[in-house]
Amino acid sequence: MRPTVRGLVWDLDDTLWQGAAPVPSPTAVRTLHTLDRRGILHAGTGRRDHTVALSRHGLTELFTVLGFGRDTTSGPIRALASTLDIPLETLALVAGDQMARAEVAAALPDVRCYPATMVERLPGLADFTPEVVTAETGERRHVVRAEQRRRTAGTTHPGTPASFLGTLDLELEIRPARAPDLLIARQFTATGRPPTPADLQALITKPDHEVLVATLRDRFGPYGVVGLAVLVLSESTTALELLMCDQVLATGAGAAFLDHIVARSLMAGRRPVADFLPTRTNRQLLVTLRFSGFQVIANAEGRMTLAIDPIRPPVPRRHPVRVVTAR
Repeated sequence: MRPTVRGLVWDLDDTLWQGAAPVPSPTAVRTLHTLDRRGILHAGTGRRDHTVALSRHGLTELFTVLGFGRDTTSGPIRALASTLDIPLETLALVAGDQMARAEVAAALPDVRCYPATMVERLPGLADFTPEVVTAETGERRHVVRAEQRRRTAGTTHPGTPASFLGTLDLELEIRPARAPDLLIARQFTATGRPPTPADLQALITKPDHEVLVATLRDRFGPYGVVGLAVLVLSESTTALELLMCDQVLATGAGAAFLDHIVARSLMAGRRPVADFLPTRTNRQLLVTLRFSGFQVIANAEGRMTLAIDPIRPPVPRRHPVRVVTAR
């Protein structure tokens, strides 16, 4: 089964509009907005530079990547895959030019190609229908644009990466998980064996469990949901399973999330405890646990148990991340 499309490249010549004085087709504009709400990113290319026309009709912001004056159509598609770090098999092209579609089909056989006559039908195709669409899904374009601005600023920052973090005004919001949040857990690195969305769905209604979600943003915009914590509450302990997005661990978001949970647990008179199952990808989470004051209290059969010493709890740390809570 093919993955759903994550990025759609529009060959704007004779696709979004017709003629030398372009006026966008209402059908095409509806498709642009519908797919954007589903988290599908748009890129634009063409023989002519369409920047002014897109701006005149208020469409520029819908396109994450624009590139004009190309000799081939496959070149911009490769650039899009590299810029967005997504596989070619999740990209598609819509083009009125049959030669452009043929060139892409020959050069990039994994990319799906559609004629301009199908623009109206694209939202109804399974290839363009993600399994779940949430409010987070609709923010994907903004997340990608924020990351592009963040990278540009980071490359021109005169100081160290750590000093750049201090300029970002990072804010981590922690709130109870909702059902649509749970599917994203499959994309995270876990301290143990990752729970399935079905497992999490069952846990969020149990009185002795809490499932918390962390979202991150900075002065450039949102990162989206970056972490999830499963807490099993007993009279004396808080058993913790942590899942985090690898890409944001360097920001300190994982440490801030964990320190918030530890502080809240100790205030409630519960000792924070975490089981850790080492994998190829979660070593950084172990480092985060250790720097948050978790000590190894058992290590058997490849699985570690770590806990906070309630007699000598860790000294609260200062983070480049401001934590806020919501309900």
